[in-house]
Amino acid sequence: MQQEQVIIIGAGPCGMSAAIEMKRKGLDPLLIEKGNIVNSIYHYPTHQTFFSSSEKLEIGNIPFISERQKPVRNEALTYYRAVSQREDLRINTFERVEEVSKKDHGYVLETRGEVTGDKKRYTADYLVVATGYYDQPNYMGIPGEEKEKVSHYFKEAHPYFDKEVAVIGGKNSAADAALELVKAGAHVTVLYRGSDYSGSIKPWILPQFSSLVDKGIVTMEFEADVKEITDDEIIYAVNGEEKRVANDFTFAMTGYKPDHPFIKNIGVDIDGDTGRPMFNEETMETNVSRVYVAGVIAAGYNNNEIFIENGRWHGEKIAADICKEKELTT
Repeated sequence: MQQEQVIIIGAGPCGMSAAIEMKRKGLDPLLIEKGNIVNSIYHYPTHQTFFSSSEKLEIGNIPFISERQKPVRNEALTYYRAVSQREDLRINTFERVEEVSKKDHGYVLETRGEVTGDKKRYTADYLVVATGYYDQPNYMGIPGEEKEKVSHYFKEAHPYFDKEVAVIGGKNSAADAALELVKAGAHVTVLYRGSDYSGSIKPWILPQFSSLVDKGIVTMEFEADVKEITDDEIIYAVNGEEKRVANDFTFAMTGYKPDHPFIKNIGVDIDGDTGRPMFNEETMETNVSRVYVAGVIAAGYNNNEIFIENGRWHGEKIAADICKEKELTT
């Protein structure tokens, strides 16, 4: 069994930032990530532009130089890889933490390799959960959602040229996907359960999107209740009237949620209304001793509360608290 002082679950920007702060205070944390580093950013659309400036995405006070006012996805991937190398972070990628149990004053973690299937066990005195938000889609629970032609992530528009493509959802990610699909020559239908355009659509995207709808280039169905996805159609209802639309591919941009079952199993209390884990805002320590949260998972259901630009500072609080406790116990 491998013994560690601190294990950070999740190697996104906030988990990496926490690791850097700990290293600078003399700790040597191990990050365990079920995907690749900054896995959520990797799943962004290929040509995604960030809403934040590069300066606000920096971690460890390491400059993020971009040719643009706002960086794009590939620049961010390059930056975070470089940071990992420069800071010599210990990161186990493609390794999933399957179980965490209490032992004495620390924790035992059981993991499984996502590619190899190899199982490992670790002990840790302290645990930081930085599992993010975007790995857990909000599933609709309708027949056909499991089909291969259905995705909860939009990556690239090119494959869908001249195809009948449905986008389910009406917030910013849905509008953004629809715009890219139209540019690539797809025939796009957007099915949204809201009665009007969502206020979450960015102000520079909404005019482009609504113009395509007004011109009939994008078919927009408001108050659409999707019932089923078949091999060649989507069945939905508007005000009780059943409708069908031809469909080759579907993007269900229905949002995402934090991995509550995982942290609940550790013993962390979750507010039923907000989805926020119980934690001390001064230290980021949860109601479970020596278990901390970092990044967007601390925001619960409100993913507009914590971003990279403010979640990156959580590591300073966590590192300071762990070092303070270690001084008191030694």
